[in-house]
Amino acid sequence: MASTERSDDRPRLRRRDSLWGIGVMALLAGVVVRLVLNGTSAWLSALLGAVPAAVWIVWWVRRRRVRDARAVGAEPDDVPAMERQILKGGPAPRDPERRRAMAAFVDSRQERLRRNRWWAFPMLAVIFFGTSALWYLSGSVGAGSLMLGLGVVFLGWLAWYNLRIDRRLSHMRGRLQG
Repeated sequence: MASTERSDDRPRLRRRDSLWGIGVMALLAGVVVRLVLNGTSAWLSALLGAVPAAVWIVWWVRRRRVRDARAVGAEPDDVPAMERQILKGGPAPRDPERRRAMAAFVDSRQERLRRNRWWAFPMLAVIFFGTSALWYLSGSVGAGSLMLGLGVVFLGWLAWYNLRIDRRLSHMRGRLQG
């Protein structure tokens, strides 16, 4: 299914959506993190260690796109454009086939978002606050306070982001129905 939204994308967005672009960015991020942690003299091991992670990320993104596209009846290359259209609050597509695919995509994303919410937040709370409690029990008040602060900030941001995405999906669902 050809997408008019994809043809209007800027070249930067097409590069960012390409699997090669995602792989290069994952590789660069992995190398930089390893160089920061291990020092610049370990550049070869940083590169060799980041390659499997970048390959795994590309495989995972590709698999997710193919599954999403198959579930909604679209092409895998159309999935990033549909995600961007939802997140940017763009208008609903005029083409009935594209509109149906977008509605199915919104429904699947919203269902997945709501399905995982019940266990993900409590699990992250246990991880962050449990680690903080263990640091406090071991006598390291500084590390415990840092972990507690990070946990509160991260869980607060995650709750806000989750609600924001849910709201945007609901707004796109409304635009598709109306």
